[in-house]
Amino acid sequence: MSDKKNEIYSRNSDEKVTLTNEEWKERLDPQVYHIAREKGTERPWSSSFEHSKEIGTYYCAVCGNALFLSDTKFESGCGWPSFYQPVSKTSVIYTPDNAHGMKRTEVECGRCKSHLGHVFNDGPPPTGLRYCINGVVLDFEKAQEAAKNYGEGK
Repeated sequence: MSDKKNEIYSRNSDEKVTLTNEEWKERLDPQVYHIAREKGTERPWSSSFEHSKEIGTYYCAVCGNALFLSDTKFESGCGWPSFYQPVSKTSVIYTPDNAHGMKRTEVECGRCKSHLGHVFNDGPPPTGLRYCINGVVLDFEKAQEAAKNYGEGK
C-alpha cells in the first residue's frame, strides 16, 4: 500500500484531472507512475486481477474513475486482466499507438488520461473487443462493498 497522498482520487467525481509529471510523481507509487504516466507494461501473469472472479467494479487506481464491471471480464489467456466493454463511452479514451513497430489502439482513463493498456479486435461477443489492461493501474471494489458505500451516500 502506498504512503503517498493522492487527493485527486475519487470514485464520485467526473471532473477531468490534469497534473504535471512532477505532481503525478508526488502522488503515485513508482510502479503505478511508470505504467500510468510513462506508458509502461507490467509483467504478464503478475496481476492478482487476471484470474479474479470476484463481482464488483474496476476503477482507475490513479484517479478513481469507474472503468469496467466484473461481468465484462473474461479469461483471454493473454497474461493481463481482460474485459470486453468499459462501464461507459466516456470511461476510456482511445489513442493510436504505433510504438515498437506495431499498430495498436491505446486505452487511457477518460478522467485522468493515464495509460491503462490496449484494445484489440479479438474478444468475445457481444463487442468482439479485448481490453488488455495492466492490473497495477486497476483498483477494485466488491459489489457488496460498493452497494454499502453508495447506500450510505459516500
